[in-house]
Amino acid sequence: MDNKGKVRFAAIGINHGHIYGQTDLMLRAGAELVSVYAKEQDLLAQYTRQYPQADIAASETAILEDDSIDLVISSIVNAERAPLGIRVMRHGKDYMSDKPGITSFSQLAAVRQVQQETGRIYSICYSEHFEQPATVRAGELVHSGAIGQVIETIGLGPHRTNLPSRPEWYFQRARYGGIITDIGSHQMEQFLFFTGAQDAEVLKSQVGNFKHPQHPELEDYGDVLLRSDTGVTGYVRVDWYTPNGLDNWGDGRLLVLGTEGYIELRKYTDVTRGNGGNHLYWVNQDGMHYENCNNVDLPYGRQLVYDIVNRTETAMPQERCFKAMELALRAEKLAERRGHLSPEWNPEWD
Repeated sequence: MDNKGKVRFAAIGINHGHIYGQTDLMLRAGAELVSVYAKEQDLLAQYTRQYPQADIAASETAILEDDSIDLVISSIVNAERAPLGIRVMRHGKDYMSDKPGITSFSQLAAVRQVQQETGRIYSICYSEHFEQPATVRAGELVHSGAIGQVIETIGLGPHRTNLPSRPEWYFQRARYGGIITDIGSHQMEQFLFFTGAQDAEVLKSQVGNFKHPQHPELEDYGDVLLRSDTGVTGYVRVDWYTPNGLDNWGDGRLLVLGTEGYIELRKYTDVTRGNGGNHLYWVNQDGMHYENCNNVDLPYGRQLVYDIVNRTETAMPQERCFKAMELALRAEKLAERRGHLSPEWNPEWD
């Protein structure tokens, strides 16, 4: 932190494009981007063109040993995010990972231990919540009691494969973690957030490869049925089947059922209407409502800065951050394997 109290941050590992959203949200929050390190020169060149204020660090160590840096952000290869976060925390810095921030139970145990030992923040940017205006607005409605007590969530996370642009690690199960671990962690976090649950049981889960036999380790479909510790249910479906005819990468949706009403989010598109995303529809005892959420404030970055300065948990409780990944990992491990996938769980993946 500089002598004016401004939080200073750096990026290490920029293998996924989400690093740009992570960087932007911190800049919007008033933090100062100091430096960046990546092994891949092409990715580094692209990042520094976008953010010329970032000095290119000579090594990861140069950033970790810079006492003026408060926070490290990363979208390094999925399986490398937790080990990096551990190194960051042991160097006295806070950490914000792209999702999934953890890809195995052994990583989860190690991250929990080091976070408790150091007291540092280990945040995972679940962007389909924190950087999605309609989801943020839905949270305000739910927590104000607008639809009564939440009794079910349905989270849908379709994506487009864009196969030619994907690096090799996207198709290696041990490196990307599986579809529920990866994409499904978004929906797990939202289930916990909207229901207020502290834990949940995975009642049923399955993963499959139905369309991409040329990539035998790619899971292109997954779904999960959950029941929380309070008896609330949740359903999650994620896939890589977005057709080319859709006007964006995925028709992500969320439905929240309450005792006094319900909410539907059309997060990224409103099919055939050509009016963009951020649509929120809700119905309660007072009537039918629609909100365009384009101008909803996104507080996550600002709250994270506050937490870094004040050692609080306003952006996201640390336990919810970890529990979302725990549920995703549990569902992934228990999943029935279908289609072109091998039928057995490989213990080497954990």
